Amino acid sequence: MILTVDHVTLYRYDRPVRGLVQSHRLMPSTCTGQRVLNWAVTVTDGLAGGAFRDGAGDWIQGWSVPGPVSEVAVTVRGTVETTDQAGVLRGHRELTPPDCYLQSTPSTRSDLALAELAATVAGHDDVLDAAHRLSGLVSEAIVYTPGATAATTTASEALALGKGVCQDHSHALLAVARQAGLPARYVSGYLLVEGDGAAEGQEAAHAWAEIWVRGLGWVGFDPANRCCPDDRYIRLGSGLDAQDAAPIRGTARGTGFEKLDVTVAVQAVQQ
Repeated sequence: MILTVDHVTLYRYDRPVRGLVQSHRLMPSTCTGQRVLNWAVTVTDGLAGGAFRDGAGDWIQGWSVPGPVSEVAVTVRGTVETTDQAGVLRGHRELTPPDCYLQSTPSTRSDLALAELAATVAGHDDVLDAAHRLSGLVSEAIVYTPGATAATTTASEALALGKGVCQDHSHALLAVARQAGLPARYVSGYLLVEGDGAAEGQEAAHAWAEIWVRGLGWVGFDPANRCCPDDRYIRLGSGLDAQDAAPIRGTARGTGFEKLDVTVAVQAVQQ
C-alpha cells in the first residue's frame, strides 16, 4: 500500500517568545515493511541542528527557531510504501537490549488491577500467545472513547475509568506486559483510518505497543483496534512511554502562553 502523510503541528504564543529548540522523531523507521518514497520536515524559520540515530534505531533531528517569534509550524509531508508484516518488526537495526524495556515509568506503573490482568498469563509458556491475550484483555477493559482522558492520564487511571484512547491502551498494555516479565515499548506513528478497519473516532496520529518475543523479535499490538499493525500503519519511533516516544519534544524561551493545534491526514493512493 502507498500512503501519503500531511501532518502540521502549529504552535502559537500570546506574546512573542525569545526562541525555541526542538527534538524531532519524525522520520519513518528504516525496516522491512515500509519504504520511504519521499519525505520532508520543515519548521517555520527553523535552523536544522545535529541529527543522529539513537540506540533504539530512531532518527533524531534537532531544530532551533530564533526569536522573537509568535507562531511556528512544523510540517511533515511524505509518501511511504508499506507491506503487511503481521505485526513483526523486521530489518530494524538497534542496539538497546530488550530487557531495558522492563522498567516502568510514572505513566505505565502497575497497580493491583493491572497486576491482576498480568497474572492471567502467569506461567504461560507460549509468549506470543500470552502477548495476544494481554492485548485482548486491555481492549476489553478500556473502551475507546475520545476525550475521556488527558495526555497525563496514567495506565492505572485509564483502567479504573474503563475508557481512553490509543495512548491509554498502549500504556496499559506496557504496564501489564512488563508486570508479566515481557519487555514492552511504546510506538508512535500514523494510521490510515479510512473504511471499517479502525475504531470509530480514531485519529491518523496513532500509537501502539511492541512486545519482545524471544526467537521472533519485537511484535506490534494495537489494543485500540484489536489487531497487530499491518500495511495501514507507518512506524516513526519508540520509547518507554508516550512522552519518551513523542514525535516532537522541545521548549520555548519566554513567558508566553502556548496554544497547540495539530492536524494529521493519512491517505492511500492508487498504486
